[in-house]
Amino acid sequence: MTRTAYRTRVAAGAADREACFAVRREVFVTEQGVPEDLEYDELDAVAVHVLAVRDDGTPLGTGRLLHGAAAAGRTGGDPAVGSLGRLAVTAAARGLGVGAALVRALEDAARAHGLTAMDLHAQTHALGFYERLGYTAHGPEFPDAGIPHRAMRRTL
Repeated sequence: MTRTAYRTRVAAGAADREACFAVRREVFVTEQGVPEDLEYDELDAVAVHVLAVRDDGTPLGTGRLLHGAAAAGRTGGDPAVGSLGRLAVTAAARGLGVGAALVRALEDAARAHGLTAMDLHAQTHALGFYERLGYTAHGPEFPDAGIPHRAMRRTL
C-alpha cells in the first residue's frame, strides 16, 4: 500500500487560508451540517492556521490555534493556555496520520508563542483520538453547533 506523502505548515497568505477554509467547508459544513455562519468567525482573522497538503499541493487538513486575548474565552483567561480548534481532515485523507500531524504542528506553534498548555473542545466521537495524543477530557458533555462535545486539555 502506498502512503500519501504530505507535509504540514503554518498557513501563509491568502491562498493557504482559502485552502484551510475549503477543508473546513467540506468537513464541517457539507459533511456535518454545521451552518456556515457558525463555522467562520472573527477569530479566524487572528488565529494561527495550520495546513496539511499533499506533495502536489492538494489540501488534506487544517486546524487553528487561538492564543492571548483570542483564546481567553475558551481557556478561562489563562494567557499561557492556547485553544486548538477547527481541526478537520478531508475524507480522502483520513487514516493517514494527517490529524495527528496537524495537532503536533499546532502544539509546536503554541510553544513558539510561549504557551504551556492547550485546550480544545472535541466532538465526542473524537475523544479517543485526542486521548491518544495526550489530552484529558474534563467537565460535562455540551452541544456545539448541535454536535456533542467535551472540553479537553494537554500540558505542552
